Amino acid sequence: MILVTGGLGMIGAHTARALLDLGHEVVVTSHRRAEVPSFLAGRVTVEHLDVTDRDAFLALGGRHDISDIVHLAGSIPGEDPVHYFRTDTTGLLNALDAARTWGVRRFAVASSLGVYVGRTEIPWHEELALPTADLPHLIIAFKKAVEPLTTHSLQGTGIEPVVLRIGSIWGPLMDPESPFNHIPPYISAVLRGEQPRPLHADDGGDSCYAPDAGRAIALLTTAQTLRHNTYNVSSGRPFANRELADALRAITPGLRLDLLPGRQHGPGDDPYLDIARLTHDTGFKPAFDVATAVADYVAWRADNPR
Repeated sequence: MILVTGGLGMIGAHTARALLDLGHEVVVTSHRRAEVPSFLAGRVTVEHLDVTDRDAFLALGGRHDISDIVHLAGSIPGEDPVHYFRTDTTGLLNALDAARTWGVRRFAVASSLGVYVGRTEIPWHEELALPTADLPHLIIAFKKAVEPLTTHSLQGTGIEPVVLRIGSIWGPLMDPESPFNHIPPYISAVLRGEQPRPLHADDGGDSCYAPDAGRAIALLTTAQTLRHNTYNVSSGRPFANRELADALRAITPGLRLDLLPGRQHGPGDDPYLDIARLTHDTGFKPAFDVATAVADYVAWRADNPR
C-alpha cells in the first residue's frame, strides 16, 4: 500500500488516482479537507491526520502495510514565517521518521521549480547547480531546504529518496481564485460571464495539468528502477497565454477575450522545466495539451465548485 500525505489536495488527489489506475492500493492523509473527490470516492482509504503529530503519524504503520510514501502535505504561510517553517519541517521530519521506522522502499517528496530561481538557462534541468538567490516566497525557501533534509535523512537506510521538482500545476481541485496560478481565476471569470483581467499574449512559461502531474509522480513512485533521485515534474513544454485564450474561444463560440501584445516585461522567454529525465526513466508523456486541459477543466467545473 502506498501512502500519499496531503492526498485530498489537488496534486495529492491526482497522484492517488494515478496510483490506483496503475493497480496499487492507496491510503491518503488529510488534515483540514474532508471531502473526497468523486474520482477517489470508494477507491482509497482516508486517514485524517495532522502530520505534525509524530505518534499519530507512526501509528499509521500499525493499521496499514505501507510500502512507499509520497509526502505532499504542506501548509500555506501566514504572517509568522517561523511558525510556517516549524510546521512544515516537523511534518517532513515525521514523514521521514515513519519511512525509516517502517522500512519503506521509496520516499518521494515535493520540491518546486522555484529552486531554480536565479538560473538564466532555459529550460531548467536537474543538472543545473542551484543558485544562491533571493527567493520570491517562503514556500520556495522551504522546498529548497526539503531536498538536502530528505536525502541526508535517508542516506544509508536503503530507502530511495525521490525529490520531485514540481512545476506550475493547475486543474481540478485547485482554488478557483488561486493567487499561485492565474489560469483557474481566468477561466472562472469566463465561466461567470465576466471579462477576465487582460493578460499579455506571450507571457507564460511552465504549466502542467494536474492529472498529468499526478501520473508523473505515480510513475516515479512505482518505477522498478530509477537512475536519479531528483526529477522535474511538469509538461516539458512552454506555455503562452494566447493558447489559453484560443482554447477558451474554441469551446465558447463568440467569446471575446482581450489580450495585451507581447510580454509584460519586454522581450525574452519565461522559464519552464525540462522533463527528459522523467520521460527516459518512466516513459511519461503528458496526455493533455493546453486545449484538451482547458476543455477538461471547464467540463469538471460544470459539476464541481473547484
